[in-house]
Amino acid sequence: MFIQTEATPNPSTLKFLPGKVVLETGTAEFRDETEARAASPLAARLFGIPGVKGVFLGYDFITVTKDDADWQHMKPAILGNIMEHFMSGLPVLAGGALGGSEDDEGEFFNEGDETIVATIKELLDTRVRPAVAQDGGDITFKGFRDGVVYLNMKGACSGCPSSTATLKHGVQNLLRHFVPEVQEVEAVA
Repeated sequence: MFIQTEATPNPSTLKFLPGKVVLETGTAEFRDETEARAASPLAARLFGIPGVKGVFLGYDFITVTKDDADWQHMKPAILGNIMEHFMSGLPVLAGGALGGSEDDEGEFFNEGDETIVATIKELLDTRVRPAVAQDGGDITFKGFRDGVVYLNMKGACSGCPSSTATLKHGVQNLLRHFVPEVQEVEAVA
């Protein structure tokens, strides 16, 4: 098994490509070991490595976020654990856990804005999310109110120094161009 590694715009996050499907549908993000142990044998294994503080699972990639530890020491352990996991035959997610990006959970917008929200979601799905996935992350719609689009940034995008520029100059300009009702884009946790 050959696992490729790619840098992301976030210096605290690396993207690992195992050469096989990680999650058939959706994404999964883990920010602590307890949550990972309950939902994903792969994420739990990665959290066992000192310095790991986040794991994000996408269709064909895994992003790992570190604390102030050195990638030079962590990378071999991460590669080894990913390889061991896939060779073990264990599932990526535990039986009850589903790979979903909780896309519709907790969304908020006014009833009259369904058409605007549908357009925003389509633009995010077709133009923004594929590009963000290239960098090892994901952006999902959370809400729209008073001209402001609220987005949730995950994986390498969460806490990335360039995420504000991505939101303000990239996503905001794109949405404002196609949806005149959009005035601003904000990140939410």
